[in-house]
Amino acid sequence: MPLTVAAFYQFVALPDFRALRAPLQAFCAARGIKGSILLAEEGINATVAGSAEAIAGLIDELRQGTLFSGRLDNLELKYSQAAAMPFQRLKVRLKREIVTLGDPTADPTRQVGTYVSAADWNALIASPDTVVLDTRNAFEVAMGTFEGAIDPGLTSFGQFKDFVATALDPGRHKRIAMFCTGGIRCEKASALLLARGFSEVYHLKGGILRYLEDVPEAESRWRGGCFVFDERVALGHGLQVQAAAAIQDNAEGGSDEQL
Repeated sequence: MPLTVAAFYQFVALPDFRALRAPLQAFCAARGIKGSILLAEEGINATVAGSAEAIAGLIDELRQGTLFSGRLDNLELKYSQAAAMPFQRLKVRLKREIVTLGDPTADPTRQVGTYVSAADWNALIASPDTVVLDTRNAFEVAMGTFEGAIDPGLTSFGQFKDFVATALDPGRHKRIAMFCTGGIRCEKASALLLARGFSEVYHLKGGILRYLEDVPEAESRWRGGCFVFDERVALGHGLQVQAAAAIQDNAEGGSDEQL
């Protein structure tokens, strides 16, 4: 039987995040779940794998159980499959941020940009007055991206704030649409842009993974593979594991356009 892979996050105030680590680790370990879970005062971010029953039990506990007391009722959650366990062990880590940007003004628990569904994404990025930004690292962008998207050339997400300071101008760049793997980086990036005076900020809800799951390949503006941080390496439409040759054949379509 294939294993279920669950990728999820939620920005939510968790002042007791340190106390949550041990019971969450014990819950997962008892059910054979492996993967990575990050806990911080600003929320939770994870990709884990296990049997369908084990993963269903974990999600039920997160949403409705006593551990988080109903605070994770708005998880951004995506499922995929793996033929073999894609993780070697279980890690539950305490962090300052669940996705590291290093700018305290970027607070997704206070404000974020406008969510755009996968069904509406093509129309938004096709508009000539929309600046489309890939908020992922450069090596991820090289594997695949949306047609016309701009690569900020990041080696780490923390550099995104510097890119904004030097390459973007609220007066010139009126409409910005951003995307990332699962939605978490572009959600935090949207909070940063709003804090810096950009007024029309959009981000792809559920990220590339949701888009690949929901949008038929014949209608897709995605080119290449979507890098994932486990042993599957890259996923394509329908969240199917992609072979390296297929990624290379379909990777054209990014942009060297300057802002």
